[in-house]
Amino acid sequence: MEKLSEMDASFVHQESNRTPMHISPVVIYDQSSRENGKVRFKEILDVFRRNLHKSSIFRRKLAGGAMGLDTPYWVEDPDFDLEFHVRHIALPKPGDWRQFCILLSRLQSRGLDMRRPLWEAYVIEGLNDVEGLPDNSFALMLKVHHAAIDGVSGAEIITAIHSLSAELDTAPIVDDWEGETDPSLAKVWREAYMTNLRRPATFYRKVRQLVPAVVRANKATHEDDTEGRTPMVRTRFNGEVSSTRVTDTLVMQLDDVKTIRKAVDGATVNDVILAIVGGGMRRYLEDKDELPETSLSCSAPISMRSARGSESHGNQVSQMTISLGTDVKAPLKRLAAIQHSSVHSKEYSEALGTSVIMDVSEVMVPQLMGWSMRATSRAAARAGVPLPTHTVVSNVPGPQFPLYLAGAKVHMMMGMGVLLDMMGLFHAVISGAGKITINATSTREMMPDPGFYRDCLEASFKELLKAAQAKQRKPRAKAKAKKKPRKS
Repeated sequence: MEKLSEMDASFVHQESNRTPMHISPVVIYDQSSRENGKVRFKEILDVFRRNLHKSSIFRRKLAGGAMGLDTPYWVEDPDFDLEFHVRHIALPKPGDWRQFCILLSRLQSRGLDMRRPLWEAYVIEGLNDVEGLPDNSFALMLKVHHAAIDGVSGAEIITAIHSLSAELDTAPIVDDWEGETDPSLAKVWREAYMTNLRRPATFYRKVRQLVPAVVRANKATHEDDTEGRTPMVRTRFNGEVSSTRVTDTLVMQLDDVKTIRKAVDGATVNDVILAIVGGGMRRYLEDKDELPETSLSCSAPISMRSARGSESHGNQVSQMTISLGTDVKAPLKRLAAIQHSSVHSKEYSEALGTSVIMDVSEVMVPQLMGWSMRATSRAAARAGVPLPTHTVVSNVPGPQFPLYLAGAKVHMMMGMGVLLDMMGLFHAVISGAGKITINATSTREMMPDPGFYRDCLEASFKELLKAAQAKQRKPRAKAKAKKKPRKS
């Protein structure tokens, strides 16, 4: 039995019919290496069964919480039923990409059963007419509540249910797991009383740490802030979200992204991703005649696991705000502007302290924090308040070595993120198997044409790659010209 952190509990309290709070990695497999080219559903069930002990997330549920006055507990569910959580569905014929995206959108729009362990897995067959995928592919969509994982721990769970070999594992496993009873009402309320008794002292301690940190951060970055603050603006994605979801995904070769990275000194793969997203949003909003004159910005979650040295599967993240360069048309100039903004944002975050978000969450009563966040964002959405950030771009590095599920080889990975009021566009970025994907998730009202937005992202990627390749060729052409002998 383990209590949730305040940050994890805040995701529980933000759960609603309009804002289901689960993260959804999606993996597509090539099963051609299997005998008869077919993986059976019961073999996938067996893989899950054999790996349940590798993560406590699989078999624990929520209990307690003192009506929101304290964080709930994770309790090992004595009634855990694997076949409730792992489900088998198929696309209708012809089984094309559009049908796949529609199915993912519908599954993403439905919340998890909060009375059970907070995850579901869908084995999706029938991907028979998708260009670029191996014949007879299948997919696995894993929905896990944000209270249980962040992006990095989600990637670790994906790795946990896969193997490094195509051979099926038949070795006996040692699993001494046992279910637990829910905490007693006396224990729940006693803990809630003691926690809230300590909260004023916690508040005082955190404020003493936070105020000097903010002063230091502002001083440390003030000299570099020569351009001043960008005026806050608002886009179609910064309003009240509905319960609908739409999605599409851009698939790129990781080597192409690295080629673009080399075109600007100091740029990172993440900077390139932001430049692609910035170019895509620029094209999309320009087509709608809604492109602001000033640049849009994104919220970029950053993991704190290595810094805190924690093995917890919960949320250990902070945030950076980075310009997307949507006011810059030239692709490499946009990348350079994003690289500069990224460095500046990283310096500010380091000066402030990456744990500030988690520290602030510790001083709030969980239910009050959840209500406050929901009420504030909904009121801001209805009032048309401009925002400093306009989308989320979450980049999670995945494994770059072959992985297998029941003998089927991982072909590519992608993911879907959480939408909230005032933040109705989420870009989930996952790399793996030599590819890197950008998945865009929004609502049908905000983005009625997700396929067109994917085309905008692809056009942005291609113009960046073309500009980077052209820049690479220029030094070679100059070198050849110098070596060319002169005519006598």
